[in-house]
Amino acid sequence: MLEEDSRDGSIKMEFDFDAINEEDSPFPEVRASVSNIDDPEMPVMTLRMWVIGLMLSLIGGSLNVFFNFRQPAPTVSPLSLLIISYPIGKFFAFVLPIHTYRLPRWLGGLEFSLNPGPWNIKEHVLVYIMANVAIGPPYAINAIVVTQLNYHVRVDYWFSVLLVVATQLTGFGLAGLCRRFLVWPAGMVWPQNLVTCTLLNTLHAEDDETPGTITRYKYFLLVLTGSFFFFFIPGYLFQALSVFSWLCWIFPNNIPVNQLFGVSSGLGMSVLTFDWSQIAWIGSPLMFPWWAEAHIFVGFVLFFWITTPLLYYTNTWNLAYFPINDNNPYDRFGQYYNVSRVLDSSNHLNATAYNEYSPLYLPATYAMTYLLAFALSTCVLVHTALYHGRSLINGMKRMRVEPDDIHAKLMRNYPEVPDWWYIVFFVGFFLLMVVIVEVWHTTVPVWALLLAAFLPVLYVLPSGFIYAMTGQGISLNVLAQIIPGTLLPGNPIANMIFKAYAVQTLMEATSFVQDLKLGHYIKVPPRSTFLVQSVGTLLASFIQVGVKEWMFANVKDICQPNQPSDLTCPHNAVYFTASAVWGLIGPTRQFGPHSLYQPELYAIIVGAFLPLPFWLWQRRYPNSWVKFVSTPVILNGVSYIPPAAGINYSAWFATGFVFQYLVRKRNFAWWSKFNYVTSAALDSGTVLAAIVIFATLAFPRGGIYLNWWGNTVFENTADYNRVPLKTIPSGGIPLS
Repeated sequence: MLEEDSRDGSIKMEFDFDAINEEDSPFPEVRASVSNIDDPEMPVMTLRMWVIGLMLSLIGGSLNVFFNFRQPAPTVSPLSLLIISYPIGKFFAFVLPIHTYRLPRWLGGLEFSLNPGPWNIKEHVLVYIMANVAIGPPYAINAIVVTQLNYHVRVDYWFSVLLVVATQLTGFGLAGLCRRFLVWPAGMVWPQNLVTCTLLNTLHAEDDETPGTITRYKYFLLVLTGSFFFFFIPGYLFQALSVFSWLCWIFPNNIPVNQLFGVSSGLGMSVLTFDWSQIAWIGSPLMFPWWAEAHIFVGFVLFFWITTPLLYYTNTWNLAYFPINDNNPYDRFGQYYNVSRVLDSSNHLNATAYNEYSPLYLPATYAMTYLLAFALSTCVLVHTALYHGRSLINGMKRMRVEPDDIHAKLMRNYPEVPDWWYIVFFVGFFLLMVVIVEVWHTTVPVWALLLAAFLPVLYVLPSGFIYAMTGQGISLNVLAQIIPGTLLPGNPIANMIFKAYAVQTLMEATSFVQDLKLGHYIKVPPRSTFLVQSVGTLLASFIQVGVKEWMFANVKDICQPNQPSDLTCPHNAVYFTASAVWGLIGPTRQFGPHSLYQPELYAIIVGAFLPLPFWLWQRRYPNSWVKFVSTPVILNGVSYIPPAAGINYSAWFATGFVFQYLVRKRNFAWWSKFNYVTSAALDSGTVLAAIVIFATLAFPRGGIYLNWWGNTVFENTADYNRVPLKTIPSGGIPLS
C-alpha cells in the first residue's frame, strides 16, 4: 500500500500479509484511489501552506475574473494550481530554515516553524481545497456588471464586495450543516474527488525519476512552455488560426455557409481551431470521461446541428430575422433590445412603453437553450427516480444507520467543527445580505430574500445526494428566475439579485461539500479545512471585485462587441438577456398564453417522458447499449450555449476523441500518467500567454496590433458580422 512518511515526505511501499483482512472502503473505486491509513502527526496548518495557498488562490482568482470578461477564455483550473504548488512546496521545504520560533508570551507564546519538514500531501490538498473554492469568478459579479452597464445604476465597491461575500459564504454555512449526510457516510463517494486523490498520491510517490522516464512535473513544464509560446500565434500573430472559419473565407457572403460553418456566430461545423482557449471554452476535453463527451456531443448534434437549423431556416418564431447564434436579445427592428425604452424612473417595466416598442426576440440558439432547460427541469427528476430511485431510498435509509467506514473512523481522531460555527456563517451572511438589500435600496424585499435562501436549503440535500451518487446535480437557474419574475414582475434588478443569491448559495454549498469530502479522504483535520475554505473565499472575494473595478476603470471599450482584446463580456451578455426575459418582460409575457414562445413550455411535459423509452428498453434488454444512455446529460451538456459557440463543442469533442478514446484505448500507460497533467499544462500555458499579450501588447498606450490578412480575413465574413438570413421588413416585424 502507499503511505506517506511524515519525517521525510516520501511514499513507502509496504506489504502486509494481513492486508486481506484490513478494513477498507466498501467501494472498489474508493479503495483504488484513497489510502486507508493515516499519520496524525503529519504537519498540516503550516505557514508555508498558507503562503502558497493564498498566493496561488488570489492570483488564480484574479486571472479567472479577468478571463470571465473575455471570449474565448482560458481558465486557471484548480488542477493546474495543484500541480504548480507541488514544486513550490518542495522548494520551500528545501530552502527555508529548519528552526522553531516562539512568539512572545504576551502574544500567546505560540511555537511555529517555517520548515516543519518535507512538503506533504495534507498541506498540498489544503492548497487545492483553497483554490477550488476561491478561484472561480463569483456569480454575483454578473449581476453587478449588468446593473451598471445595461440598467445604468451606479454600483460602488463596497456594495459589490459585500454582495459577493454574502453570496459566496452563505453556501459555506449550509454545506457544513449537511456534512453528516453528504460527507461522513461511505456511500457518498463524490467520484470527482477520486481523480484528485489519485493525482496527489502519485505526485507524492514520484520524488525520484526512474531512469529512462520523465516525471509528471518535468513533463508539465515542457508542455506549459510549449503552449505558452504557441498561443502567441493564434492569440496575436495569426488570429485567423483561432477563428479558423476557412469555408467562410472562401464564401464570405454566403449566409447559410457562414451560419453553419462559422466560428464567431455560427454552429462550428468547420470543427478545426488551433486555439486552446477555444477548445477548452466549456472545460478541458481531457478532463471529461469519454462516455460523458459522447453524450454531450450527441446532444449538441441533435439539438444544434439538426433541430436549430430546421427551426431557423423554416423561420419558426421569426428566428431567421436574427443571427443564428448570439448572446443578446433583439427587438422587432433587428437591433439589440433597448431596455431603456421600456424602463420607468424606478427601473421597472413600463407596460405602455413596452407595448409601443417591441416584444423581446431570442436568437435561435438562445431559444433552443431555454427549450432544453424546460425539458431538463422534469427529465432529471424522472431519470433519477427511474434509474436511481431504489439506490437513493436505500441510501437515505443507510444514512441514518450506516456504520462508519475506515475513513470516518480515522477522522474521529480529529476534533470536529461544531455545528454552531456553520450556523453562525449561514445566519450571519444571510443577515449581511439583508443589510445589503436594505441599505443600498435594491428593491428586493426581505421576504423575497427569505425565499431566495429557502430554495437552496430545500434543494441542497437532494442535489448533493444525487450529485454524490450519480453525478447529476439539480440546478436552480430557471426556477430562481421564474419565481421572482412572477412575484416581482417588471423588476430586473431584483430578479438578478434573487437569482445570484439562490443559485450561488446552492453552487457554493455543493462545491464546499465536495471539498469537505476530499479533506475527509486525505484525513485532513476538519477545523483546518474549515479555516482554509472560509479564509480563502473571503480574501479572494475582495481581490476579485478589485480586479473587476480596475478593469472597468482602465480597459477601453470593455464589454463592447469589437473590443480589441476580446474583452466582450459574453457571460454578462447572457446574464443581461436572462434578466430582460425573466425580470423585465417577465415569464408571463415571454412564455405565457398568446406569446410567441409559448410552445416551448410543452418541453416540460416532453422532458418528463423522455427517459421512459430508454428505461423500458434496458429493462427488456438488460445487456443492450441503451442502458448507458443518460438523457439528462444529453440535455444538460449543451447548456453553455450561449455564450459558447458551435466551435467550442465541435473542436472540444474532436480533441476529446483523440485523448479520451484513441490514446486511452491504445496507450493507457501514457494516458494514466500524463493525460491530466497535459490538460493542466495547456490551461496554465495559455492563461500565462494571454496575460502577457494583454499586459505588454494590447493594454499599454492603446495597444500594438498587427494589421495583416491573417488577423483580418475572418472579419470580412457574414459569420463575424452576425448577418441574419432574412432582412427585417420595413417598419419592423409585424406584431401579431
